[in-house]
Amino acid sequence: MKSHLPIRPELRDWILSTTRAGHSVEAVLKLMQDTGYDPRQSRSIVATVLNMPISALDAHAQAPKVQGRRTRHPEAPQMTIDGRTIHVALSVESPTLRVLNDLLSHDECVALVKEAKPRLQRALTVDSGGKQQIDARRTSEGMFFGIGESPLIKRIEQRIATLLSIPVDHGEGLQVLHYLPGQQYEPHHDWFDPEQPGFAAITAKGGQRIASLVMYLNTPESGGGTAFPEIGLTVSALRGSAVYFAYDTGDTASLHAGLPVLKGEKWIATKWLRERPFQTSSRG
Repeated sequence: MKSHLPIRPELRDWILSTTRAGHSVEAVLKLMQDTGYDPRQSRSIVATVLNMPISALDAHAQAPKVQGRRTRHPEAPQMTIDGRTIHVALSVESPTLRVLNDLLSHDECVALVKEAKPRLQRALTVDSGGKQQIDARRTSEGMFFGIGESPLIKRIEQRIATLLSIPVDHGEGLQVLHYLPGQQYEPHHDWFDPEQPGFAAITAKGGQRIASLVMYLNTPESGGGTAFPEIGLTVSALRGSAVYFAYDTGDTASLHAGLPVLKGEKWIATKWLRERPFQTSSRG
């Protein structure tokens, strides 16, 4: 049950600013309890401010936490990076989520699709042993670019690194996916489950995933948005825009799905960020 007690504005602002800065829910609860708040009351207050159920709060606090570097969440209404003015169209605090307009230009979207097309294959997922597999939940085609593979990829990777204040080498290779009518990716989390036997192998290079950035390379005629069912949000697929979301291991609110394309096609580019360097060198 969430708190029915009045929450002082300064306490609400402190909880929001502290979590936005990358501190875990567990750390916020400990700080509150260290200053005299009852543990039960502090859990209720934090759940209310972050707009999440107590059960999700407890799961979030008990899950293993990322120990490495975190991304910086875009906060300003607009930022100019690499000569582009990027607009934050929507901000959500739990999960930490931002809808970013004008991240990519029309020409960049077209060029990414053109470079990716000849290399498309059935998109894979990672099984519990850390190996890639065909999964019925994911019906698109896709491919991966190597880090810094082309001038276009280098430019986009550096823009993302500047936007999120995280080095390029903390990112996995950019993945481009193509969806036709009826194709989708059913609800899933991007973080790796520590309970799965392949966790050590998956995280041996780069550690845990800490954030995702989904960039829309075209606007489907109908459907194809990115849904976040735990918070009742669907982000429309609009060419040049993106949705960024950060998470801790066990963060259930970051559950998301690529909704079926109803008419036309959908092209997206996804960048996953890690807590430690994922690649140590780039190709020219």
